[in-house]
Amino acid sequence: MSVAANSKPLNLAKTHPVTESIRTEVLIIGAGLAGLSTALALPKSLNITVLSKAALETCSSHYAQGGIAASLAAEDSVNDHIKDTLIAGAGLCASDNTASILRSGKQAVQWLCEQGVPFTQVANPSDNDHIDVDVNVNANNSAASYLQPNLTTDNLHLTQEGGHGCRRVAHADDATGRHIMEALTAQAHAASNISILPFHEALQLLTDKGSKGGNRCQGAIVFDHNHQRQRTIESQAVVMASGGLGQLFARASAPNVCVGDGVMMAWQAGGRLANLEFVQFHPTGLALGESSFLISEALRGEGGRLYCPITGQRFMLAVDERAELAPRDIVARAIAEQIANNGLGYVHLDVSHLPTSFLRAHFPQIYQTLLALGIDITTDPIPVAPTAHYSCGGIVTCDQGLSDVPGLYAAGEVAYTGLHGANRLASNSLLECIVVGHKIAKHLPRYLTDHIWSTPTVDNLQPILLSEDITFHQSTDTDIDIDANSDIDTDAIAASLKTLMTTHMGIVRHAKSLERALWQLQQWQQLLKAFSINDISHLQSRGNLSACLEDIAITSETLLHFKLARQLQLATLIVQSALQRHESRGGHYRQDYPTLATKPLVSVISPCISERPLRIGITNKIKNIELFEENLTYSEPLLALAPI
Repeated sequence: MSVAANSKPLNLAKTHPVTESIRTEVLIIGAGLAGLSTALALPKSLNITVLSKAALETCSSHYAQGGIAASLAAEDSVNDHIKDTLIAGAGLCASDNTASILRSGKQAVQWLCEQGVPFTQVANPSDNDHIDVDVNVNANNSAASYLQPNLTTDNLHLTQEGGHGCRRVAHADDATGRHIMEALTAQAHAASNISILPFHEALQLLTDKGSKGGNRCQGAIVFDHNHQRQRTIESQAVVMASGGLGQLFARASAPNVCVGDGVMMAWQAGGRLANLEFVQFHPTGLALGESSFLISEALRGEGGRLYCPITGQRFMLAVDERAELAPRDIVARAIAEQIANNGLGYVHLDVSHLPTSFLRAHFPQIYQTLLALGIDITTDPIPVAPTAHYSCGGIVTCDQGLSDVPGLYAAGEVAYTGLHGANRLASNSLLECIVVGHKIAKHLPRYLTDHIWSTPTVDNLQPILLSEDITFHQSTDTDIDIDANSDIDTDAIAASLKTLMTTHMGIVRHAKSLERALWQLQQWQQLLKAFSINDISHLQSRGNLSACLEDIAITSETLLHFKLARQLQLATLIVQSALQRHESRGGHYRQDYPTLATKPLVSVISPCISERPLRIGITNKIKNIELFEENLTYSEPLLALAPI
């Protein structure tokens, strides 16, 4: 969609009536596993409102295939799980937080069992070692058919994934996320204290000064897509569980709602961000047309092999002693190198040597999905290529989910606890969602009572230096000459942004490439700022701004402008972080700095706090939304409404 110059957002002081306001005790932004785990673990005496930007199934948790990692087998131990996580994290895991989260693994899986999640089972746990194990699934029935009322962790089938030294991944067929989310969503709908609002998109956090100074999070500005209206939700605490930022890239496993908006909202409200450059690429996304379908790492855990399509050579044997079960960053880089050499855009993942009955029983979703596309995994190789999958960085939090902003918790992919370090160990993400969600649920009632808050600490940090443009310094001059009647094609820029991030912030990076990306991002940002300036000049020339504002409301075009500006700014933060990390570590590989730095440092971006009063942007295309509530204090303007 194109946005004309005379309908661009305008910076003006708030003058309009109060929007519809909702009051709740706890606001949870995000209805994925982290959000619902928190909601269900909180005391039932609390009134809880959960927001979902789109339909409830539109979240990364729903699409998780592999499973949840925890030390459940008799021969496994929490210490072994911690060791494997630290190795995969390449020296950047926060060891205390990692241990704290992983020690709760068995309890987290047991909690899921109690919620009705139909994990795949075995008759005898010792059968986990055998490929032809008689599991409680078959080719014609999903794991849901075998739901046991008293399911425990004792008889769960465990699979193995990359970086794990043994079998420790509990799963429900090859659609673990879907089964988990269906169970938790049903529980949340049945809870009288939980209200779920689908198609409600958080735009900005509300903050106010606490009695001891500093911002406290007290709700959010929200856009209701069902009724095309803006709403203010006031709460005593907020849990940010909005997911990751994969949709900044052209090939991504995440649904289209995952654009990093939660990260940016927290940053604007006063939270630090960490390790944004560590974007994990899943090695085996289906390389067929525009598909975003993942081929679970569990296929490699059960014996799947990677081959060059031209030579037929199994290439991982020469890359790492763990072969296909090396950590994801190693496998993804090896596949990327093969693709660069073969020119085909993919490599082959082959599981046809495994028993047909086993494949159909353990991987029914993958089997049926690919069969519909003309690929029979029992006989045919699968074309795969790396795809943007997971953000290892995010909002700085402790293991209990506390951010730098009192009253603002964060959990799941949006948060940085230090568990994932430079490269997430497979299937640790679902575990983190549940464990941190439960820790938040334990801490939050105490916060509501005494308002005591401890900000998280980060050891061995490296501050990321940002330019004035990135920190939203505003100016009324520009070097760009814009025709007042010309258009900004927001769709075209958004598509180009994906291509730019994939090209320059992909698996392999270089300073020159990153600098080109940064320059282009700044050009797009200047373009948006120039249009905003034209708007101001146009309306000021009419001499009566009050008359222009009588019926003005935010339209869908303005929301597109807002989202694009925020994505450009987040992309800029990511590129700046990558530029300033002069080493190769985990998911961050620099051709010009191919070795590890002497000391592992955590990239930290300081909070963005503006001392300017809130200024909002508006457009002259009237829809159904009012301006922001007058008597609330905000820490930072909406970015698209006050573009850089």
